[in-house]
Amino acid sequence: MSDEAERVRVDVWLWGVRMFRTRSAATEACKRGGVRINGVVAKPARDVVAGDRITFRVAGRARELDVVGVTKKRVGAPIAAELYNDLSPEPQRVERLVGRDGPTAERERGTGRPTKRDRRQLDQLRGRD
Repeated sequence: MSDEAERVRVDVWLWGVRMFRTRSAATEACKRGGVRINGVVAKPARDVVAGDRITFRVAGRARELDVVGVTKKRVGAPIAAELYNDLSPEPQRVERLVGRDGPTAERERGTGRPTKRDRRQLDQLRGRD
C-alpha cells in the first residue's frame, strides 16, 4: 500500500468508524478543540495513521481510541470495531433519586389523575408547602 492509502483525515475517520452520526458533527468537534491525537489538539484535516491514540467526548462520554486501521468511507459497525481498540473508561452510572425540583414521586401506572390529597402530598414531598 502507498503512504497515501494509510492516512486519512481525523474527521473522516471518526465519522467512518461511527463515532459521530455525521461528518459535519465530527468536523465541528475538531474545530471546538475537543479532539486530541496523541495528546495534541487536532484540526479536522489532521491525518490519522495506525498507532495514533484519539481522545474526544461524544454524547457526554469521554472516549479514548487506539487506531488500528484507517478508512475513508463509512463502514458497518462490525468492520468499524476492527479499526480501533476502545480504551474508554466505563461510563459512570448515575442514579437520580432526586429530580430537578426535589425528590421524585412515582405513581402506579393506570391510577388516573392525582386527587387533591395526592397533589398536596406531592407538594409537601417537593417542599412546596
